[in-house]
Amino acid sequence: MITKPQPDEYPAYAATYVAKVPAGPILEILEYLRDNTYNFFARMTAEQADYAYAEGKWTLKEVLGHMIDTERVFAYRALCFARGDKTSLPGFEQDDYMSNASFDARSMQSLASEFKAVRESNLFLYSSFTDEQSMIIGKANNNPVSVRALVYMTAGHELHHLDIVKEKYI
Repeated sequence: MITKPQPDEYPAYAATYVAKVPAGPILEILEYLRDNTYNFFARMTAEQADYAYAEGKWTLKEVLGHMIDTERVFAYRALCFARGDKTSLPGFEQDDYMSNASFDARSMQSLASEFKAVRESNLFLYSSFTDEQSMIIGKANNNPVSVRALVYMTAGHELHHLDIVKEKYI
């Protein structure tokens, strides 16, 4: 069972994400979020999907694309550390990822389905970790981070962006 990480298991910026995760079994929370987030975005009209609340801000398609990219990065890091890879992993610059993506050329349904598929895959990965593997700490972006912290950061990052969407877009 993956338990909540301690503050020394993740970088300071991730404290906001970890704090957003409600009490309860993290894999069940991720399953709930998979369905809830998929339904939220899949129901959007094309007009809503292409909306950005200000000049230079991401559209809702881009927000979801960013959530997908970030989840993949967190899962890759968790996989590497859980499998004993001692390599210090690089950070990633979200704006560079965005400028090299084409989320706005896709349908919201396509992105929502991809989000759901990525989450489903990661649920299989995360549920395969032993208690010992979940406690392994690796280094990413020059910061120590545990496998279990990355699982919590996955949920917290999603909740963070859903809060922004509800505050600024809807």
